[in-house]
Amino acid sequence: MKMIKRVGSIALAAAMVVSLAACGGSSDKKEASSSDTFKIGGIGPTTGDAAIYGTAVQNGIQLAVDEINEAGGINGKQIEYKFEDDQSDSEKSLNAYNNLKDWGMQMLVGTVTSTPCTAVVEETQADNMFQLTPSATAENSIQYENAFRMCFSDPNQGTASADYIADNGIATKIAVIYNSSDTYSTGIYQKFAEEAKNKGLDVVAAEAFTADQNKDFSVQIQKAKDAGAELVFLPIYYQEASLILAQANKAGFTPKYFGCDGMDGLLALEGFDTSLAEGVMFLTPFTADAEDEATQTFVSDFKDKFGETPIQFAADAYDCVYVIKAAAEKAEITPDMSTSEICDALKTAMTEITYDGLTGKQITWGADGEPTKLPTVVVVEGGKYKVLEEN
Repeated sequence: MKMIKRVGSIALAAAMVVSLAACGGSSDKKEASSSDTFKIGGIGPTTGDAAIYGTAVQNGIQLAVDEINEAGGINGKQIEYKFEDDQSDSEKSLNAYNNLKDWGMQMLVGTVTSTPCTAVVEETQADNMFQLTPSATAENSIQYENAFRMCFSDPNQGTASADYIADNGIATKIAVIYNSSDTYSTGIYQKFAEEAKNKGLDVVAAEAFTADQNKDFSVQIQKAKDAGAELVFLPIYYQEASLILAQANKAGFTPKYFGCDGMDGLLALEGFDTSLAEGVMFLTPFTADAEDEATQTFVSDFKDKFGETPIQFAADAYDCVYVIKAAAEKAEITPDMSTSEICDALKTAMTEITYDGLTGKQITWGADGEPTKLPTVVVVEGGKYKVLEEN
């Protein structure tokens, strides 16, 4: 039985990283693969409400795999890649994992969302299969020593958000609207409230909703307005955020807004009036509008291949594959090693590498699987994301 990892606190990065899932060899973890290629698997939603995230991860992985194979592969060996849809559902995610095991997955990039990842990590831990999630933020989604993540965890997003708001004097009276039925949203809110108190911020309203009541936010908006909130913190996904922005505007409530990485995708939402998002701020590891050469090359190549601008999740996933390559080359693994041997080698190598990518520079990992990096905050200006500098 493997030891449950200590959940450590991490610093968040100025550019954050995306993640993806790698897949494993044979269904018997002790049996070495007869293949001469590395098999990386991915799991995430490509249909359903969260499809924008899973599809972005699927495509980000594909772009990185194609580049690496064209450049000679990992340790001179090519990568095979297969992605399974889980519709952001735990049971479907477990089925996807088993399908990928049958295919011969040796490393997993995934899963994309937190609740399925928390279910799948129980299986990867039992199989001793290496797992790297690009975007599952719940603490226990990487609770075992075989699992790592590219993104920051829920608690760290909450802490970093409160720190940024307080340290930059953005507001003092804060309302929070969060999804009490969602692990991601609740985890961020709880840490935000704790750190807000430490920083002298006044949380004047904390209003919850649930997944089955996520269309009418008039009650939550009115309570935030009546409480005199200067800023509304939204640790939620962009679909609900778009409704809150529209309904608050109709109610004549125009506070500042601050969110986390689930807000990525807001400007691309079909039918949404993007002028309502003007001035919205949120934490993100990546923005396609960044002017550095690496980002612009990635954005251009992604557009050429998939016909759309990549969101943060695509960049996380792209980085995940290159992180696996770096760790694999550090550990000198080969495709004929067993899944368990590969996992043991990569676990050690992950704590020894330093990675510069799209979503962060000088990123390192602890044995608890958490990355060390600093936060990046963007603001919507003129229908585009602009990186904010701290005061």
